[in-house]
Amino acid sequence: MFKTLSTILKDNWEWRKQISRLALFELVKKSRGAVLSWAWFFIKPAMYIFCFWFALDVGLRTGSGMADSGSGPYILWLCAGLIPWFFIQDMLGSGIDVYHRYSYLVNKIKFPLSGISTIYTSASMLVHLMLVVVLFAIFFLCGMKPSIYLLQVPLLLVMMFVFWDMASILFSQLSGISKDFANLMHALSTPFFWLSGVIFDVQSIPIDWIQTLLFFNPITFFTSAYRGAFYDNTWFWEDPVMLGGFAIVFVVTLVLMVVIYKKFNEEVADVL
Repeated sequence: MFKTLSTILKDNWEWRKQISRLALFELVKKSRGAVLSWAWFFIKPAMYIFCFWFALDVGLRTGSGMADSGSGPYILWLCAGLIPWFFIQDMLGSGIDVYHRYSYLVNKIKFPLSGISTIYTSASMLVHLMLVVVLFAIFFLCGMKPSIYLLQVPLLLVMMFVFWDMASILFSQLSGISKDFANLMHALSTPFFWLSGVIFDVQSIPIDWIQTLLFFNPITFFTSAYRGAFYDNTWFWEDPVMLGGFAIVFVVTLVLMVVIYKKFNEEVADVL
């Protein structure tokens, strides 16, 4: 097990320059052929945020009470949850089936399979970093003052990158063996959004066991941690149940990634 993990880390380090170049090329490829080019990385999230803000705050008026009891306007609370979700949604979409996306790297070039996942995760993280800059701008435009809690954001970014890169390596191996797994994960993307606390406060759920169960959901962990940094002024490690739940999921994902990678690494290229 440790030998396989060491191989994954070694491959990603030795191929880091190629991974970086291909990640940048992925961004260029996404924006190629569009007049607005890179602006679409911001326009699409902005449209989603506006629609949810209008429906929830203007239409249903659910944001008014939250703004009164919180430390800032509802739009900031909403953005702090949706912006990490955009990255997670991308990883749950194309990020779990990267071997079909980059089949030429699997079949025609001797490229480490774990590095293929890192290419897509890096490209998605670059877009996410741009959106985090926008989130900081929204933070200051809302009249919020800099706080010490913002210092945890870089750590959260590293944690997001590592966890979802592991998830991509794990799920892409399974998707490479069978497209059914990729189809299943794509079908679960919408339930994950509505059931993970992206647009509602997990702490407001009156049933304790459901609230505890959600703390084992990495989507809930990251959206809650972002809101703690930008809105609630809390550290993500202050809640031992939430941190413990994420730690368990992290370790389980790591173990499964290593086991599945060791088992199917040599077979994926043949199946594709």
